[in-house]
Amino acid sequence: MDRETSSQLFALCFDARGPVSLARFWSRFLDWETVDDPQDGIVLLPSDDTGFRLRFLPSQEQKTGQNRIHFDLTSTSLEDQQRTVDRALALGAQHIDIGQLPEEGHVVLADPEGNEFCVIGPGNNFLADCGFIGALACDGSQEVGYFWSKALGWPLVWDQDQETAIRSPHGGPKITWGGPPLAPRTGRDRLRFDLAPTADGDLRTEVDRLLSLGAKRIDTGQGDLGSVAMTDPDGNEFSVLTPR
Repeated sequence: MDRETSSQLFALCFDARGPVSLARFWSRFLDWETVDDPQDGIVLLPSDDTGFRLRFLPSQEQKTGQNRIHFDLTSTSLEDQQRTVDRALALGAQHIDIGQLPEEGHVVLADPEGNEFCVIGPGNNFLADCGFIGALACDGSQEVGYFWSKALGWPLVWDQDQETAIRSPHGGPKITWGGPPLAPRTGRDRLRFDLAPTADGDLRTEVDRLLSLGAKRIDTGQGDLGSVAMTDPDGNEFSVLTPR
């Protein structure tokens, strides 16, 4: 993280109709510890080098359309891929069809609330040095990849044909954006980034910095005093929490 950057990717936040049960699925599937935090709600702490938490908040809104963020999970062999798929199905996931082709070599699943994720086959060079969570794959433009690189202080590790990817200097998953065409927006983003200034940072200063990079403030109508709701240049929602 460079000197001009004071935000960290604190969590990937899920809106959930049943946050406790959805957190239980992901905790068992990833083997991450669950913490019920009075400030942040239900949080899963990574047991690997992922570098950010998963956070689950209650929401009564129905899921409409495909999420703009999903996990790409890695495999070391075809047998390993099948074990991952079987484990997910046993915990309550299901197969879904989003138009994937058999020759693409990945299995598309959805968690118990319909959030998509992919189990990638072995031999994927792009994710070769990543852990089990190889990437957060996002629907987004080249511009938004540049925005998040500056916002988080993570270098670009891919920038070709309007597709971009960034990765923390400390390792962990890549965050990727697939470029145009972008899918139409359908309601509130059910998965979104939670940023937090570092412990010696300041919320207002950080919000101003993100505004200068092209973010916008929004009013979600939820009145959360502990965070500021914003959108990136593509209109994807994210929150800036108080310093952590």
